[in-house]
Amino acid sequence: MQEYEIRKGFQENIEPARLRMQMEEIFGNVQERDGKLISSFGGLKEIAVWPSKKTIVVDTKMDPTVADDVAGSTIKAYNTFLEKLTGYTAKERGKRAQKKAKDGKL
Repeated sequence: MQEYEIRKGFQENIEPARLRMQMEEIFGNVQERDGKLISSFGGLKEIAVWPSKKTIVVDTKMDPTVADDVAGSTIKAYNTFLEKLTGYTAKERGKRAQKKAKDGKL
């Protein structure tokens, strides 16, 4: 389970209706269970997403047996999804996580 900060100006992206729309656009099918939006795509057996105050929480279950091209497209879709939601690129998210770990906040 990973928690991602949302860039200022992107807060409306974590509203339930908008979040569902983003997931359907990138992953296709979306179901709601226990207040969490759940989908699957390529190498993601399951991706569960839910908002939490000023962050978004993402829980994934991966399928390690998929082909390399499927894994690559899955990673690309996942990063695109997170960038649209958070406003941060994969590189920026990585730098923020490293800074948090270094500061002992992770």
